[in-house]
Amino acid sequence: MNLDKSATDHDASMAYVMSTLSTRTLHHFAQEAKQNGESLKDAFERYEIDYAWHVLGSDRLRDATVASLAKRHHHAVTEAQRESLAGVLKSAAEAQAPELLMSFDNDVADQLADYLLASWGGAAVPASSHSSSASTL
Repeated sequence: MNLDKSATDHDASMAYVMSTLSTRTLHHFAQEAKQNGESLKDAFERYEIDYAWHVLGSDRLRDATVASLAKRHHHAVTEAQRESLAGVLKSAAEAQAPELLMSFDNDVADQLADYLLASWGGAAVPASSHSSSASTL
């Protein structure tokens, strides 16, 4: 494996993940909950909010991305690709400020699956089929 290409691919994938994220501070999220007339507890439960570093580093997001590759693209992920994905998500998690919040209820897995498939040499879903906004809280 070409280590320079691998590092470049990792950096590009990490930059892509970072560009798709929608994160909020607790203060911002509390203001949104108030505007929506719901308690902070209800909003946290409904949107499955946790720290961004936790969401990004979770097995759940990694597994959702692998599942998206399989379901939407009929792509069986190799062990090397699984390791690459885990590394990208770990790096993205480590780059998050500790106070930032994020939802598990987001489209990061689908967007990342599309991006990774294209970067691995497959054909990703056309951009018009993506949601027009970044992942939401």
